[in-house]
Amino acid sequence: MTNKILVLGATGNVGAPLVKALVAKGEAVKAASRSGKPVEGAEGVVFDIADPSTFAAAFDGVNRVYLMLPAGHVQVTELLLPVVEAAVSRGVKIVFQSVFGVDADDSIPYRQVEIAIEKSGVPYVILRPNWFSDNFHTYWKAGLDHGVIAVPAADGKSSFIDVRDIAASAAAALTTDRFDGRAFNLTGPEALGYADAATILAGVVGKPVAYQPVEDDAFIAILTGAGVPADYAGMLTSIFYPVRQGWTAAPTGDVETLTGTAPRSVATYAADNAAALAA
Repeated sequence: MTNKILVLGATGNVGAPLVKALVAKGEAVKAASRSGKPVEGAEGVVFDIADPSTFAAAFDGVNRVYLMLPAGHVQVTELLLPVVEAAVSRGVKIVFQSVFGVDADDSIPYRQVEIAIEKSGVPYVILRPNWFSDNFHTYWKAGLDHGVIAVPAADGKSSFIDVRDIAASAAAALTTDRFDGRAFNLTGPEALGYADAATILAGVVGKPVAYQPVEDDAFIAILTGAGVPADYAGMLTSIFYPVRQGWTAAPTGDVETLTGTAPRSVATYAADNAAALAA
């Protein structure tokens, strides 16, 4: 009987709430991670996206997969396309976590993965989330601790999305066929500049937080100084270009289309994550 959902990155920012949501819906879930530990009532399975020898056991008994590239990796097509092939060869439906805006250019690696999925013949849904609100307590936390958010966004705005809304959107896409064959651009409810976000965060952490626009080179130095590998730091820096161009600002209604619920604001994110932000 193949009626399980394989969730890649099951211990991560999106994967953990997704597994929780699917288990709550009564789905049988295989939680894939490099450790293979069980998560939230789901069966654990060892999976390493860079090691195809781990794929067969992970896909055993599965008819749907949540596909995403774990943080820290930059080899998008090299790592994701073999997993796509593993899913397609087994007739597994793919729900793919892509990136906001990649449909602008077919040469973008994430878009190349989307195209392979679209042409594969298996059912699929593509999700393109905008910048995560949760980056403020993960990637930008060190700066926040010093009262500064220093990123190369200039005065660009983003419609930041809460990872819980990405997870809820993914859960919907995985548990019905109503959205098959479509791509969704996932955003929060409003466009905010980083200065706006800093003001909201300051109210939660109880101390001043300033937004400091920086140049690309300075940002790479900040990230590598915090232990981020140079190639990944370069990738993170490059994706601020669309922010500066104004391409990440406009909110969409796609979260509500998928989930029936409006997405959470940055203010709601901040209030709900106050302990992590202030820690």
